[in-house]
Amino acid sequence: MSLNSVLNKKSIGILIHPSSLPGGSYCGTFGAGAKDWIKKLSKHKINYWQFLPLTPTDSTGSPYSSPSSFALNPWFLDINELIKKGYIITANIEELVSIKNNNDYFDFDFADSLSKKLGEYLINDWDSQSEERKKDFSIWVKKNNWIEDYSIFMVIREEFNKLPWWQWPLEFKQKRVEILKQWMNNKKEEILKTKLIQWHLDKQWKEIKDFAQSEGIKLIGDLPFYVSRDSADVWSNKSLFSISQNGELLFQSGVPPDYFSSTGQLWGTPTYYWAKHKRTNFTWWRERFKRQFELVDILRLDHFRALSGYWRVQGNAKTAINGQWINSPGGALLNILKKDLKTDNLPIIAEDLGVITKDVEILRDNFALPGMKILQFAFDGNEQNPYLPKNILGNNWVVYTGTHDNNTTFSWWDSLENHIKNHLRDNYNFSNNPSWDLIEIGMQTKANLFISPIQDILSLDDSSRLNTPGTILNNWRWKLGKPLAEVEISLQKYSKLGNSYGRVDL
Repeated sequence: MSLNSVLNKKSIGILIHPSSLPGGSYCGTFGAGAKDWIKKLSKHKINYWQFLPLTPTDSTGSPYSSPSSFALNPWFLDINELIKKGYIITANIEELVSIKNNNDYFDFDFADSLSKKLGEYLINDWDSQSEERKKDFSIWVKKNNWIEDYSIFMVIREEFNKLPWWQWPLEFKQKRVEILKQWMNNKKEEILKTKLIQWHLDKQWKEIKDFAQSEGIKLIGDLPFYVSRDSADVWSNKSLFSISQNGELLFQSGVPPDYFSSTGQLWGTPTYYWAKHKRTNFTWWRERFKRQFELVDILRLDHFRALSGYWRVQGNAKTAINGQWINSPGGALLNILKKDLKTDNLPIIAEDLGVITKDVEILRDNFALPGMKILQFAFDGNEQNPYLPKNILGNNWVVYTGTHDNNTTFSWWDSLENHIKNHLRDNYNFSNNPSWDLIEIGMQTKANLFISPIQDILSLDDSSRLNTPGTILNNWRWKLGKPLAEVEISLQKYSKLGNSYGRVDL
């Protein structure tokens, strides 16, 4: 029996992270700004909203290196929603809401400090909440097993000046239960504060998800394949990862040497002990997926190729040269996931970029998972380039101009050599607006879904780039520094172009 893809007709979408949306106090939040964005998408029949992981970030602001696979980023907690619904009563409102809101970037330290203030207000006003609300909170905590370890982990981390857990005192890094119990008795308020923030984030986002569903908008989330070494996931489940009780990496992840790097890439995240995952019937992975599908409709699985086989390097290695390929039980995991979700059409997009081997393609195609094509990678003069529009065969693809890791198309064009620009002008009718030229090329492909980052729809330059891989400064900070009303014309243009290629029913 042939499987159907989760993408079953031609459509368009937009990639923008919630933090980049206008409407929050410092960055975009899970409040009115996100709902206004969904209304705009719905009005123009743009059916998909894609974003990055919604998890807390690391110190550089990256959501791909999070202290938790299950938690949500406290920066997204919407102040106005908390006040409106009476969860914050005694706050100094001016302190929380009178903040400049129209900058093109936001400050992580400021976002952290405001999140902490919100937590303090939530604790101060908790006793004033109704018994019904306290009961709802208690039920949510019981249903979400991850919250206990996460809240303890984050409070310990704060106590030890945000040091990684393997630098904590022995009894904490080895998670000795009796000592932790005694310690927790003295930290009840801090632990409760962390749980309350997550509860409210969960409530606010699920209200947004319900709203998106009512407006006909599907949410596409993002899941990193590996988890951060310095995370509650690893600290709480050391036996599932290639790490010692004291936090030493036994093996680490990465990719082997290739055209881009003669020494490969070392990622510093522990690999999985797949034998242990299989013995536990993939419980941890299943809980991870279950959590994601509570939050999104479709999930982009980053580094999908590692579900078939992964590059494993010694934990103390300085380069990724001397690793080895190890098989992964991805097929078994995906089959179990189909049963858990009660569907043959898994709502997963396979991030299959880069050098992909036949076994990865077979795994992807056996489960009818859409793959990805990036148009900015297409025009290197190689007629066999898999990203060239003529080589995108079939319709089970998501085509992008670029992703969060790419330059904006406007600046990508500026960086091209003249002979490539001339080739594009001659063969693809490139004009003076390269962003929209590339968008139109993507819409012309057979792929069922075409997605553009908002930066390309607005023809923005490199100053609006979200992330530059291999760097740690000034990433993840960009926000749309204008009201949504001012981008309406561009959304309308995008929708009309989609309509002309059978992707939008106006």
